Amino acid sequence: MSIASKYGYTPDEEAIAHKLELIAAGLEASASPEVYKACFGLMDQTTLANDDTPASVKAMVEKVNALPKAFPGFPLPASCCVYPNFASVVAETRATKDLHVTCVAACFPTSQSFLEVKLKEVELAVRGGADEIDIVLALNSFLAGDYDTAGHEIKAVSTLIKELSAELGRPVILKVILETGLLPGAQAIADASFLAMENGADFIKTSTGKVKVNATPQAAYVMCECIRKYYETTGRKVGFKPAGGVSSAMDAVCYWTIVKTVLGQEWLNKQLFRFGVSSLANKLLSAVAQTTITHF
Repeated sequence: MSIASKYGYTPDEEAIAHKLELIAAGLEASASPEVYKACFGLMDQTTLANDDTPASVKAMVEKVNALPKAFPGFPLPASCCVYPNFASVVAETRATKDLHVTCVAACFPTSQSFLEVKLKEVELAVRGGADEIDIVLALNSFLAGDYDTAGHEIKAVSTLIKELSAELGRPVILKVILETGLLPGAQAIADASFLAMENGADFIKTSTGKVKVNATPQAAYVMCECIRKYYETTGRKVGFKPAGGVSSAMDAVCYWTIVKTVLGQEWLNKQLFRFGVSSLANKLLSAVAQTTITHF
């Protein structure tokens, strides 16, 4: 029995494809400066490059700090997302704690290591200042059909984060990356979604951005339907984060519309909806200004 079946959910791929066609047909009508600005405030502005340095990470954060003066009327991104060793750089450079520190951790992007190593990296990231931790589902277990081990790893990270939150006196959010481009179809995406939510994920996220197929509207629609079913069953709201390949203003509008369609207006805030992006910010700034802007 699939995990999704416990929640009475089976993805109807034909119906989802039809709904996505309708969404695509209406994207131009949905796009507006207000939506572009709202999407801007949902970004986890990200740098996960091999050549990141403390100076380059600090420079990114300083560009975020400069936004209110440079672009009045635009919100700040929700967070800056970096490797764990740069958590303190973001924490010390940001002008306001409203800008969260997000760290990928637990041996991102492959999750191929010992659980003890993953937990230590999460701990060091949180102690370094991370407000949010993004981890990758252990595909080595999940794809082998060992859902218990894959779920146990998420639960162990969730438990650790709760312990650290209590000790440090501040909340820490857990996002679980499903790496949907490596999952064999919609049913596997649904099972991974429910597995992550059952074991403590505050958000479920599509992708690392490090594989050939990253965020897709199809995967997003399935994940959002799972979030809705999980909420209807448990009363707990889980957030959604598309990431990887979300690089144009219309990409953002597409995912915004999927969330609005499936989950409703109450999910359209940074507590429940994020974009993992590295190049989207300039595209959204440019779409509103109707000219090319390269702030980042």
